[in-house]
Amino acid sequence: MLKKRKIPLRKCTGCQEMKNKKELIRIVRSEDGTFSLDPVGKKPGRGAYICPNPDCLNKAEKSKGLERSFKSAVPSEVYESLREELKAYEKP
Repeated sequence: MLKKRKIPLRKCTGCQEMKNKKELIRIVRSEDGTFSLDPVGKKPGRGAYICPNPDCLNKAEKSKGLERSFKSAVPSEVYESLREELKAYEKP
């Protein structure tokens, strides 16, 4: 009998829903404090997960979800650059 593999779940910092890790996009804060999207999920640094839609990013900004995940302040420019990067992920 085949062993059923466990699917890793992560919580979106915007909508607070538990989802399959592969459905979410990872946001990483590197050692030098820069934030970026991590589509592969392999970049070093502290990560937080978010759904690939702008609504969840807006919710995360309002509820300070990323600030809690990273345990530090996240400047508004970071949210703007993440919004730009998220547009590239949206399916036409």
